[in-house]
Amino acid sequence: MQRDQLADFLRRRREAIHPADVGIADGPRRRTAGLRREEVAMLAGMSVDYIVRLEQGRSSQPSTQLLGALARALRLSDDERAYLFHLAGHQPPPADGTARLARAGLVRMLDLLGDTPALVISDLGEVLAQNRGSLLLTGDLSARTGDRRYMIYRWFTEPDTRAVHTSEDAEHHARQLVADLRAAVGRRSGDREVAALVERLQAQSADFRRLWADHEVAVRRADRKTFVHPRVGPILMDCETLVTPDLGQQLLVLTPADADARERLELLRVVGVEKF
Repeated sequence: MQRDQLADFLRRRREAIHPADVGIADGPRRRTAGLRREEVAMLAGMSVDYIVRLEQGRSSQPSTQLLGALARALRLSDDERAYLFHLAGHQPPPADGTARLARAGLVRMLDLLGDTPALVISDLGEVLAQNRGSLLLTGDLSARTGDRRYMIYRWFTEPDTRAVHTSEDAEHHARQLVADLRAAVGRRSGDREVAALVERLQAQSADFRRLWADHEVAVRRADRKTFVHPRVGPILMDCETLVTPDLGQQLLVLTPADADARERLELLRVVGVEKF
C-alpha cells in the first residue's frame, strides 16, 4: 500500500470535482476547492474521520468495498479507479461482465439523470449503483451479499420481494428475469459463477424450474411495469435499458408512463425529502 501517493491522489481528485457534478449546490460562501471531506464521506457512505485519515496517509488498508465507494463518490474513470486499487495494494476489479463496480461512464449518467430513477445492474441482475430517484422508488438494492445480491435469486426465494410489483405483472416479470439469465448463460458459457447460480435456483424454486424449462431467451430491453410503493401507491413506469457493448452492465432508466404516475413520483420526491 502506497499511503502517501494514495493520500495525494484522493485529495487532488476531491479538489478537482465541481459540487454540481455530484448534485451538491455550490453556495456563495464555499471556500473549499472541489468537494469538502464531509461531502465525500456522505457520497461514499463512510465517516469523515476515515476520509481525513486517508488523505493524511494515516489509515489502515482500505477494503475493496471502500475503494469502490470512493471511486463512485469521486467519479473516477476506469483508469483512475484501477490506479486507486493499485495504490491501496489491491488488484482492480476486472473490466468484463463479472465486474462488481459500476462503470465510471454509467455512474456519470446516473448523475445527469437527476431525480429520474435509474440504476446500474450487472448482466446477472446485481445492482451496482443507484441514484437518489431509484433509492426513493425501490429502496437501497445494492447493500446485499451472497446470492441475495441478485434480483432473480431474491424474486424466486423471498416472496416479499414480489410485493413491489402488482400480481398482474408478477408472471411477466418472472419470465423476463429468467429469459435474461438464460441469455447471460449463453454469453458466459463455461462461467462457473453463472452455472452455480442456476443450479442453486433450480434446487430452491419449483417456479424457477418451471420457467427455466421453457427455454425462453431475451436480453432485458424496454418494458412497462407498475411499482407498488408503500407510501404513494402504484406508479406505472416505462423502463428503458441501455447496455454496454459487451452486455456486461446495463443502465436501467425509469420514467413515469402517464400523468398519474408523474404526480405520484413527484409526491414521492417530496415525501422522501421530508423523511431524510
